[in-house]
Amino acid sequence: MTMEMRQAVQTRRGFLDSCAAGIGTLGLAHLMRGEGLLAATAGESLGQKPHFAPRAKNLIFLFMAGAPSQMDLFDPKPGLQKWHGQPLPPSMTAELKLAFIKPTAKVLASPREFSRCGQSGMEISDYLPNLQRMADDICLVRSMQTDQVNHHPGQSMLMSGSPLVGRPTIGAWLTYGLGSESQDLPGFVVLSSGRGASGGSSNFSSGFLPSTHAGVPFRKVGDPILYLSNPGGVSRDSQRLTLETLKRLNEENFQRTGDPQIASRMSNYELAFRMQASAPELIDLSGESHATKDSYGIDQEPTSAYGTNCLMARRMVERGVRVVMLIHASWDDHTNLDKGLKKNCDITDKPVAALIKDLKQRGLLDETLVVWGGEFGRTSLGQLKHVGDKVGRDHHPNGFSMWLAGGGIKGGQVIGSTDELALRAEHDPVHVHDLQATVLHLMGLDHERLTYRHMGRDFRLTDVFGHVVGKMLA
Repeated sequence: MTMEMRQAVQTRRGFLDSCAAGIGTLGLAHLMRGEGLLAATAGESLGQKPHFAPRAKNLIFLFMAGAPSQMDLFDPKPGLQKWHGQPLPPSMTAELKLAFIKPTAKVLASPREFSRCGQSGMEISDYLPNLQRMADDICLVRSMQTDQVNHHPGQSMLMSGSPLVGRPTIGAWLTYGLGSESQDLPGFVVLSSGRGASGGSSNFSSGFLPSTHAGVPFRKVGDPILYLSNPGGVSRDSQRLTLETLKRLNEENFQRTGDPQIASRMSNYELAFRMQASAPELIDLSGESHATKDSYGIDQEPTSAYGTNCLMARRMVERGVRVVMLIHASWDDHTNLDKGLKKNCDITDKPVAALIKDLKQRGLLDETLVVWGGEFGRTSLGQLKHVGDKVGRDHHPNGFSMWLAGGGIKGGQVIGSTDELALRAEHDPVHVHDLQATVLHLMGLDHERLTYRHMGRDFRLTDVFGHVVGKMLA
């Protein structure tokens, strides 16, 4: 057999091998897409639709990482005055989960003054004067509970339904289930201020979902995303040709391997290209009125950074971004509680109230769900880390406060309560799994049906727990 004949035989074999692999890969791809295992293109869901008519189209999660003190902001406890400076009997503290202090720590009553606000008469702290004016728009839950007493697992529990890092977070689940209405921006965007959350990127991870569903952090200065702009000498046409070449190479690689992350990579390249035109327009606030920017506190301190993020959140949901997470940290006031709490309230109170008012005035609040809160609360027992420190509060998972507003939420009401000394939720306890189930419900998704098969079993955001909190619903 001549060399030419051997090469022809090898070529035919290679051709048949390639055909067999290609047909097998196409079959695999068809099955994977049918089961929701392949990444969709930007703005496209994975073949899933709402399970029922949604009350909200978008979610803005105002994540106050580090755990704000509920009895100093939302849950007044005058009964603590009787015990101030004294330890509680062991019978009262036997079941408390404490991170750093001992059950013998002394009670710390709150010096804050609370006012009855709006027609609802909701009691809100003097540290939140702007939110006080929005009381009739919010649903305040005073009976939140979680299983975790430390920050990283607590944040993971709130965002992914599990204390274990590596599960998909709520924003990833929503874009997986619903996709995004924006073709030119990510479906899940993350904006940060303050010191940064201890959970880091695990708070907006896609986990084992395709990476297109991960939250995309936007930077505060320069390009919102690193390397979004072309380097000098590279034209848009040249970049388009480069992307087309990469796409062909990735498609060939996908045909050989069937790796779903290759599909995600292709989608991300395309989205980044489209964002080069859309992102600069998004972050250009010159078209916003002076009154709007002033209401968010953009041109003043200490509200500038967080106010900009809140205004950006409104602009993003206007442009079809499904989920916007604003992370502000840290509220972890183990010492110097009054000083630390006031600082964070001064930063966030005005922008948050402006966001609700702005969404409402533009007709967006009815279709935008706003959630405010941290991973747990703070103890009614005081903490001193060192002699001479001003007192603070330890971590408290047994009964804390969060609030919701907007799409499908019945505002102007308080759900649940804690006992007289704020030790535990007493009436209508709401676990973080219940909160997650309710958020998904408002977005048109049944938390028991929104699943993803991984490692041989079906996973969901709420694991095997959770129920929709009917009292929250309008």
